[in-house]
Amino acid sequence: MMRYQRFNFCPQCGGRLSYKRVGERERLVCEKCSRIMYENPIVGVAAILFENGEILLGRRAATASFPGLWCIPCGYVEYDEDIRAAVKREFLEETGLSIEPGDVYAVLSNFHNPAVQTVGVWFEAQAVGGSLCPGDDLDQVAYFALDALPQLAFPTDKQVVNMLLADSTMKLRM
Repeated sequence: MMRYQRFNFCPQCGGRLSYKRVGERERLVCEKCSRIMYENPIVGVAAILFENGEILLGRRAATASFPGLWCIPCGYVEYDEDIRAAVKREFLEETGLSIEPGDVYAVLSNFHNPAVQTVGVWFEAQAVGGSLCPGDDLDQVAYFALDALPQLAFPTDKQVVNMLLADSTMKLRM
C-alpha cells in the first residue's frame, strides 16, 4: 500500500514529523519532542435502503470526490456524534429522506484513497419520512436493481453489493 504523509508538523510543539520504526510499525514521530502521531482511520457510515427490490444510490456531484460515479449514500461520523445519529443525519443530508437504521450489515476498511482511509459501517435502513431529493455531495438519487447498477465510486460499495446479491436472507427483506 502506498504511504501518504498527511501530517508534517507536530500538534504539540510544531516540530517536523518523520516516519520511524516504533515497535512493529512505521509511525510519524516528532523529531523535536518525540511525540508519536498516530494515524487512525476516519469512521464513515452508509445506509442500505431498498424500495420494491431496488437499492437507493446517489451520484457524486462535481464538487465531491469521484464525481459522476454512484454510491450507497454515506458520510463521516462527527467527533462527538453517535454512529446511528450520524447515519440518520448523513442520509437526510444526501437524499432528503429520514431513516431508521436497523442492523449493521457490513463493516469494511476503505483503502481507495491513501489520504483519507476510513472504516465504513453499512446499516440496513427503513425510510420513515422526507422527500427524495439529492443534496450535499450528491447531484442525483435513484433506485436500481442490484444486477443493473451504474458505475460505483467506491470498491467497498461493490463488496457490499456482492454481499447483498449472495445474501438470501437480505433478499427476503428487499
